[in-house]
Amino acid sequence: MFKKIIETFSNCFKIPELKSRIIFTLVVLGLCRVVAMIPIPGLDGSELSRYFEELARQTSREGGGGGLLGMYSMFTGGALERCAIGSLGIMPYISATIIIQLLTAVIPQLSKLAREAEGRPKLIQYGRYLTVVLCLGQGLVMAMAWENAQSIFPGFTGQLVLDAGWAYRLQTTMILTVGTLLLMWMGEQITERGIGNGVSLVITIGILARLPQAMVALKDMFFVQHRSIFYAIALLLLLFAVVAGVIAVTQAQRKIPIQYAQRRIGNRIMQGATSFMPLRVNYAGVMPIIFAQALLMFPEKFFQFLGGAVHSPFLRDLFQGMAVHLREGQAFYLLVYAALIIFFSYFWVATQFNELQIADDLKKHGGYIPGVRPGQQTADYLHHAMSRITLAGAIFLTIIAVIPILLYSSMKVPYSVASFFGGTSILITVGVLLDTMRQMETHLLMRHYDGFLKKGRLKGRF
Repeated sequence: MFKKIIETFSNCFKIPELKSRIIFTLVVLGLCRVVAMIPIPGLDGSELSRYFEELARQTSREGGGGGLLGMYSMFTGGALERCAIGSLGIMPYISATIIIQLLTAVIPQLSKLAREAEGRPKLIQYGRYLTVVLCLGQGLVMAMAWENAQSIFPGFTGQLVLDAGWAYRLQTTMILTVGTLLLMWMGEQITERGIGNGVSLVITIGILARLPQAMVALKDMFFVQHRSIFYAIALLLLLFAVVAGVIAVTQAQRKIPIQYAQRRIGNRIMQGATSFMPLRVNYAGVMPIIFAQALLMFPEKFFQFLGGAVHSPFLRDLFQGMAVHLREGQAFYLLVYAALIIFFSYFWVATQFNELQIADDLKKHGGYIPGVRPGQQTADYLHHAMSRITLAGAIFLTIIAVIPILLYSSMKVPYSVASFFGGTSILITVGVLLDTMRQMETHLLMRHYDGFLKKGRLKGRF
């Protein structure tokens, strides 16, 4: 099997076009890592780097998670820890794209643009404009947070900003905005001239940049803490099981048969045909986990604040008890976390999957589902089918999201290691690598080379 994979990768460099695309992608991704390394003028990033290293050691000893700082640092590939020009990462662009997608479900004008071929470039342009607005706002907030680092980062005693003031704030805001726009542009260049989805690859390379830190923490587990060899075997088996599960569910789909009737267009008679409509089991992707994590980051701090602000002993105990139960790793936290993931899975499908539009398009093109009448009955059938497979996808997402929390809260696995056993890291990484392999395989099959599998294709491809 490994010989087959090595041979396939060597074939990729025998095709001039594919070779140039792969090299271009690797060079641009290398430049993305440079953006995450160059510090912003006027900031001492070494102080913050030492703080994050101590924070990582502390959470490893106490079995805590990375929290908001840990997750954001992961998506920026460590740029936040270094006060680098790419500290905002590509997330403002992702946030802008998500906002535009959600608005298309409620604003008729945007929904009309999304259905038209000429309107989609306009939506992309709107996303870019919104990215600039988000970058300016988030950049100013981040600049002010670095300026008041001792009150923002618990336990931080250093001094990040060398010369505080509005000149520093405006300069830092503009540099952070340009850094994000540069990452966005490089991601689009990869999509156009490289291989794979550029923006997704930028996020993935930032996640994989945490691997060395995870390997060091893993080494300490067995050589410093002297964990058993059976512990290592169990972690290895769990990793293989999680990756296999993510691959299977990412590619899983329900194929709805579609029959096209014979029809006349002008003087031509179009023959009937049989096809299928693929409904993805994990239609929402990683979005439900991101939404659920974002909502659960603040309730614990909020109840802690209320517990310290009230004078009534009953209310103080009540709020402090709620804060304890909403702490990451607690049973009540996991229950609420699972409920939010399931809710947002259905929410995303409800906003992005328009069964009425699909049924109308099928009817216009002479297509129908065998045994189901066109129109409203087709829409009801698609809604029922999507609801059932969404439940399966939501349960899968819940299991994947809970695994790293249980590892670092119950089994005392370092957060940097546990994050690669589930959650957003593994879902994004596996999904992006699968998509990149599909595109590489397409180039191979077009030149009559074998793909990555014996049958010449990846299972579950549309």
